[in-house]
Amino acid sequence: MLTENDLHQLSQKGIATDTLYHQLENFRKGFPYIKLHRPATKNDGIRVLSENEAGILSEAFEDSSRNDKLLKFVPASGAASRMFKSLFEFLESFDRTTQAHEKLNSDRSFQSVHYFLHHLEDFAFFGELRQAMANDNLDLLASLDCGDYGTVVDYLLNPKGLDYGNLPKGLLRFHAYPEGNRTAIEEHLVEGAMYARNADGRIHIHFTLSPEHIAKFEEHIHQVLEKYEMRFDAQFIITYSIQKPATDTIAVTPENEPFRDNEGKLLFRPAGHGALLENLNELDADIVFIKNIDNIVPDKKKTIPRIYKRALASILIELREKTFKYLNAMSIGQVSALRLSEIAAFATTELCLNLPSGFNKLADVAQQKILFDLLDRPLRICGMVKNVGEPGGGPFWVTDANGHTSLQVVESSQLDLNDPEQASIFNAATHFNPVDLICSMKDYRGQKFDLQVFVDPTTGFISYKSKDGKVLKAQELPGLWNGAMAKWTTLFVEVPLITFNPVKTVNDLLREEHR
Repeated sequence: MLTENDLHQLSQKGIATDTLYHQLENFRKGFPYIKLHRPATKNDGIRVLSENEAGILSEAFEDSSRNDKLLKFVPASGAASRMFKSLFEFLESFDRTTQAHEKLNSDRSFQSVHYFLHHLEDFAFFGELRQAMANDNLDLLASLDCGDYGTVVDYLLNPKGLDYGNLPKGLLRFHAYPEGNRTAIEEHLVEGAMYARNADGRIHIHFTLSPEHIAKFEEHIHQVLEKYEMRFDAQFIITYSIQKPATDTIAVTPENEPFRDNEGKLLFRPAGHGALLENLNELDADIVFIKNIDNIVPDKKKTIPRIYKRALASILIELREKTFKYLNAMSIGQVSALRLSEIAAFATTELCLNLPSGFNKLADVAQQKILFDLLDRPLRICGMVKNVGEPGGGPFWVTDANGHTSLQVVESSQLDLNDPEQASIFNAATHFNPVDLICSMKDYRGQKFDLQVFVDPTTGFISYKSKDGKVLKAQELPGLWNGAMAKWTTLFVEVPLITFNPVKTVNDLLREEHR
């Protein structure tokens, strides 16, 4: 039973009571597992480009996209605190004793705190950290020499210094340059100029942010934008949005009753990156490039990512134009049997779509309806890198409840890995999802698709968390590049490993790709 206070709380967040009841029902019923048919592999769901092909497609992009509005979409709302997990743990326990130093020195691996401290000068933020300590009459190098590591880490993570433990990744200094070191946001501005420049000279980039980071984001953009507009002789149109409170999901107890905090209020939690579909749905663009905030490299490494971004966009434009041509023909009236055969061949061979069994025996009118429905959808090209053991999702052929097989990006959380057959298929994946998407979100008439129509709502998942020492169950919406795009036309293209260089821990910035 909902109280008056509950209803007021729902109203404030913009959550309908029916939505709440639906979420509670999801907890009670659970979500069905995805059923993998086989991994997508080279020439079986994954297209492979030769170096020459990629170059030709990249060169063709500028002309083929001339009439399109291009936009770069960067999910950037996550805090950087997880990057510094080991440093926070170190700060809590380090006490400058001999025993503490011995413990520190016992692990000198690449991801260790020892490695971080002994390579501190190699980070792009070193100069700022040194200045922050100098402002309080502290010498960073002297602190390192005398083993006062706690003070150094404190000034890096907390408000007395750089406050990196509380900032979003986008505002951290990622890379060093002679003319000045860049944040991740700045690197996305530069990358945007390389493939998302519109014919009118404008570069549209949209960031998703957390509300608490907006002021610092705006301040940073104000400080740096003119420099990059002058460098690229372009106008950057920078917009941002927050994950909407209405996309939060209710938390429940282990018994599936609404979880209440110490004040008796319902507890809602952010529903994962799938909630960003709302943000994406509100944007007006013909072609949207999606890439995470931390997957960025310095200029000397940007050439190959630029080539492949433009190449994948060229593939998307070519397939979109063919799709629109066939949809226009079918929208005018009934097409001939010969033309239907041509459209069916395009759908199966170029779009990797599977037609229902018995399709060829159906009347022309029925075939046309099926083909129109299959083609009249948002289209995405997903770059895939060779699997190098990274945790996360990958490209698969998936069979739905109706026996229909399609290409999908699938995360391990969507699977029953206790099923030996499903685990075997998942472990046989040859490629990994680096979140490298190019999307077409308008139909053949030039109208925006309502992206919510193409979500598979059964692909959410439930996880266990805690609050105030109590166990709770949380619910995530279908992931943005998983279930939220399950009913899109999806194609996979292999891209080089250099296009995938995420920064999950602070020491990742010491990898050669980020130097």
